[in-house]
Amino acid sequence: MGTSTVAASSTNAPALRRLYFARFGFALVWAGLLFTTASELGPISVTLLVLYPLFDVVAALVDVRSSPGAKPASGLYVNIAISGLAGIGLAVAATSGIPEVLRVWGAWAVVAGLVQLFVGVSRRALGGQSPMIISGAISAVAGTSFVLQAAQPDASLVNLAGYAVLGGLFFLVSAVLLGRSAKAL
Repeated sequence: MGTSTVAASSTNAPALRRLYFARFGFALVWAGLLFTTASELGPISVTLLVLYPLFDVVAALVDVRSSPGAKPASGLYVNIAISGLAGIGLAVAATSGIPEVLRVWGAWAVVAGLVQLFVGVSRRALGGQSPMIISGAISAVAGTSFVLQAAQPDASLVNLAGYAVLGGLFFLVSAVLLGRSAKAL
């Protein structure tokens, strides 16, 4: 690890760690709320569906601001764009029903997962990124399953809550590992 990487790690890791803890907390609360409203597309569930990718936009903006000049910024900007489009797409899809929501969510999960994988790989030197890399790959696979689930007669939003919990747990593990990496420096 070069001296510039060590310097970047010591300044970026604490901010990234706080962000990951916040993302974990948000994912758990969001999943609990969606789980209780997932049986239909009502005002609360639609709001939650749109809120999730918009929170992703805010988190990516915080990430970009906390690591200026860092290598993964281009991936974060891509994430901001696709998550913003996903929020709009979910609002529109909600007027057509759960299958269409699952298709939009699935497409977003695939692309966002691949971006997360790319950003995690580019941040390997920080430490604590293995969970982000794995989570990105799982998101891409899960997104495909959501698209396929949309064709089922019993399509439901419940699996989206599970997706959020799993993603939140990966953020938690990464935050803990980042704390260990920062102590090792």
